[in-house]
Amino acid sequence: MRISKKVKFIDDYRRDKANRYAVVLAGGDGTRLRSITKAIAGDDRPKQFCSILGEETLLDKTRLRTAREVPSENTLFSLTKKHERFYDRSLHDVDDQLKVIQPEGRGTAPAILYSLFRIAKINSAATVAFFPSDHYFSDDHSFMSYVSSAFDMVKTNSSSIVLLGIEAEMPETSYGWIEPAPSLFGSLSKAVVRVKQFWEKPTAGVAKQLMDSGCLWNSFVMVGRVDTFLGMFKKHLPELYRMFSAASKLFGTSQENAVIRSIYDWIEDINFSSEVLEKCSDELMVMRVSNVGWSDWGDPERVISTL
Repeated sequence: MRISKKVKFIDDYRRDKANRYAVVLAGGDGTRLRSITKAIAGDDRPKQFCSILGEETLLDKTRLRTAREVPSENTLFSLTKKHERFYDRSLHDVDDQLKVIQPEGRGTAPAILYSLFRIAKINSAATVAFFPSDHYFSDDHSFMSYVSSAFDMVKTNSSSIVLLGIEAEMPETSYGWIEPAPSLFGSLSKAVVRVKQFWEKPTAGVAKQLMDSGCLWNSFVMVGRVDTFLGMFKKHLPELYRMFSAASKLFGTSQENAVIRSIYDWIEDINFSSEVLEKCSDELMVMRVSNVGWSDWGDPERVISTL
């Protein structure tokens, strides 16, 4: 009896891991950090392909971090075609089917939606975590333990999308903020509560109030089932959803590039945060993350401060 229970536990664990997917968002141009990256690399490469701290690029570091909880064969990379000369080297050992290559950058919404339909084609029961490729953590192990807890949360409540909110250390005005709904245990590390509201780049005075009231920095790391994410797109960006849904029938064929090119030629930049997340804040959950040494390396001042 004990042996059968142990075997079942192992089978459940393997099945759980097999359904865990990740998307590393690495398609941005990183123009705000160009002064530093050009000085380091000598060319115009985006920051995620630059070795800013140590020998590894930010993309390399994100890959290693993600691999702590998600199998490498389940990790996709959202990229932009014009950066091919930079990511070819970093991702030389990654299967082409795991590279979601956009013909042009059109904002975070198309990048995320394209990746979701790619995963849905592989495993419709998948739970996926999204990771920006230009973030810094002083403690990868601790941060990924939060990500693992978010996966467990979604497994328990399949309709949930869990955002990872970083406990604020200063009234930062250039970050997005998440205001959690009031909760008895909401101030505890790893507490998961409903999202009340998003605040994008507040003034100094508002940022101070947000920090004092226990609001969190938005890391843009989020975990949820593929079908839940797709449902959000279908509701809030229905036309974009219909285009990618129709195109997905050709994913994995010789016609995929052509049909994606036609979509990207037609659409304009679409921001996932403002056009999707902020419109369904009451349907989202946020997990309080502390003591991971996080920084969004979006501008030179933050990088210099971290270094």
